[in-house]
Amino acid sequence: MPIYEYVCRDCNVEFEALIRSDELPICESCGSGSLDKLLSVPAAHGGGTTEFPPCSEMPPQERPCGTGGCGLPDCG
Repeated sequence: MPIYEYVCRDCNVEFEALIRSDELPICESCGSGSLDKLLSVPAAHGGGTTEFPPCSEMPPQERPCGTGGCGLPDCG
């Protein structure tokens, strides 16, 4: 079961939810089902540095958002 990040369109609260494939998430704060799924950058485990290079230094196919313009620092 993946954990997704959402923002409620009604009360603007951001939260994470563990969602099964047959479940629909609801806002933890107001109970609304009017949600937007947020872009999440996957966690990576490696033996090297713990910092990622700025998006502007990464090839487009390796950027977390794929194309740039995602709002991460130095993206695009």
